[in-house]
Amino acid sequence: MKSLLFIVLFLVSSLFSSTANANNITYLDITSSNTRSINIAIPWFVNDAQPASLQVYGQKLADTLGRALKFHGIFSIIPPEEYGRIRNANWKSKGADFVVLGNYNLSPQGIQMEIRLLDVAGGDMLMGKRYKGSRNHEQKMLYKFTDAVIKEMTGESGIAASKIAFVSDKNGFKEVYTTDILGNTIKQITRHKNLVVSPRFLPGGRYLTYTSYHSGNQNLYITDLNQSKTTRPISRRKGMNLAPAWSPDGQRMILTLSKDGNPDLFMCNRKGKIIKQLTRRSGINVSPSWSPDGKQIAFVSDRSGRPQIYTMQLDSGKVQRITFKGQENAEPSWSPKGNLIAYSSLINNFYQIFTTAPRPTNSPRQITTGAGHHESPAWSPDGKQILFSYRSGRSQKIYAILKDGNYMRQLFDIKGNQTYPQWTSIKK
Repeated sequence: MKSLLFIVLFLVSSLFSSTANANNITYLDITSSNTRSINIAIPWFVNDAQPASLQVYGQKLADTLGRALKFHGIFSIIPPEEYGRIRNANWKSKGADFVVLGNYNLSPQGIQMEIRLLDVAGGDMLMGKRYKGSRNHEQKMLYKFTDAVIKEMTGESGIAASKIAFVSDKNGFKEVYTTDILGNTIKQITRHKNLVVSPRFLPGGRYLTYTSYHSGNQNLYITDLNQSKTTRPISRRKGMNLAPAWSPDGQRMILTLSKDGNPDLFMCNRKGKIIKQLTRRSGINVSPSWSPDGKQIAFVSDRSGRPQIYTMQLDSGKVQRITFKGQENAEPSWSPKGNLIAYSSLINNFYQIFTTAPRPTNSPRQITTGAGHHESPAWSPDGKQILFSYRSGRSQKIYAILKDGNYMRQLFDIKGNQTYPQWTSIKK
């Protein structure tokens, strides 16, 4: 029974928070081009049972934490080699703004960590946390601390504990996979041995929908990620059953159906029953994205001759076009903040990622540049980064970039091609 509790749970408790500095914090804007990188040192974690001996496991813990912090785009990690991996270096002379010191204890029941965030200039401990749980929860503990550090710096929790879905052909067929932000826990979700496209998380991250061709038709399925054998179809109408946008409460979806010939948008309940038809034969209508307030959708239509982005007020049905530049515009993704829509635009023979406010009077902003195709944008749960698929030649990989166009990087490198990225927060 005790071992079961350690497997299922990990306990978190605050050690200390510096109230003296709490009222003096100036929060940083991660996406501001004027924000310089914060230099942070993360020496190897120390095993309390052998404090005089640095161990590879302690290096692994420090490295994972450093990568998770760097992922957020505001931290520059000082290499341990520059300060001899010791914990009592002259941090000011090394250019460190902050230092993280971690200790751990291993036992047959699991692991206990104690992690502190130190301010070098003030000499204060800004935050201390203790985590306890099974060994397979070590990454969750480090991610939880990462998100707490980001909140300390920016006023908003980090996204280390979020989840990413994508399609990959690494095993010969296009199947859906999920992973953590660093690609440490890649998990295959579908095993249809056929073509699978357009994974979409439901709010909270427990359920995932996708379209599969394995039955000979583009059918829509839903799976419970906590229980791998609970996949079931929710729309098997003739023709397209494609890429639903889920309402903020997860009870309704808007998907493209072509059951009557023309691809149109329909609002359905969670079981796939049609509630309302939203578009009627005014061109091809695809790729819906729900606004975070639940009042509007963005979608793609070629009713004007070429694919463009439109918005629709769900109560009145009023539609307005919001993109006018570019050879074609597609794949809208509404920011969780509600103020921007990301989309892919064909410019000079390459697809680039743009953002625009959800109104026709705003000038779009180009986020990516250069050769290659930048496609299928998807926002991070905090609205500060954008995932996309980058295609160069025959290779397609998942990249991320800050919404201001900085810090573009490939997230992980696995066999085959990766497409259709999606990002979600995990309900706590």
